[in-house]
Amino acid sequence: MIQSAADLTLVKDWQARMEHALSERLPTSDAEPTRLHAAMRYSVLDGGERVRPLLLFGTARTLGISEAEVEAAACAIELVHAYSLVHDDLPALEDDAVRCGRPACHKAYDEGTAVLVGDALQSLAFQLLAGDAALPASVDVRLRLISLLAEAIGASGLTGGQSLDVEARSQRRSATEVETIYEPRTGSLIRASVLMAAACAPQLGSRLQEPLGRFATALALALQMQRYPASAASGERRQRLRAEALEALSPLGPAAEPLRGLADWLLCRDS
Repeated sequence: MIQSAADLTLVKDWQARMEHALSERLPTSDAEPTRLHAAMRYSVLDGGERVRPLLLFGTARTLGISEAEVEAAACAIELVHAYSLVHDDLPALEDDAVRCGRPACHKAYDEGTAVLVGDALQSLAFQLLAGDAALPASVDVRLRLISLLAEAIGASGLTGGQSLDVEARSQRRSATEVETIYEPRTGSLIRASVLMAAACAPQLGSRLQEPLGRFATALALALQMQRYPASAASGERRQRLRAEALEALSPLGPAAEPLRGLADWLLCRDS
């Protein structure tokens, strides 16, 4: 588990690395169009725990890949996550005025700018996967990364989950129905974070895709249990999912300790 000072330092180092990497890859706020660029930086920087990049870095370390080789992919994941939050907060969707303790993008700027921020962040994410020099040069690797991210945020993933949420907003939802909505809405990016790291190491073959996918799916659902009303049933379900996630890593042996530690930290950090 991530309990030692050294482990927590690693998490903080990864979070700081992401802040720098994102800042370097976002447009500067003094370049035209300045308002859009400033709003993009406002929406991405200085916020969040960077859960998805942490999982990408943890998977990379498990597979023997350096952080430098996957840093641009981690930025792409975080950019699309930020875009989804900007759009979620809009009055047409969740109508939230505050995000991470400060005004949501459409409140700090305006609704039109917020829509364009989401569009621009999504576009920048794919631009990084296609052209960032830090990623593996292989065309096959880059196409795989683009495919994984596109699937994660499309109609069968993030956007589809958002659509289901909009449809069900006026109804009471059971835990099973909540899982149906949030598994694609949030789970798709968690899964993509893990599989995109694996895509940067094609020499390892496809044998690790299945256990890593099972790990990511179970972990994502366990994280979603934090949204459910507190109950013995939800607590038990969360523990079963945690066990499933850790069991899925068995084929990777001791090398998977970074992912095991991250899973425990993510599931225990709010308790």
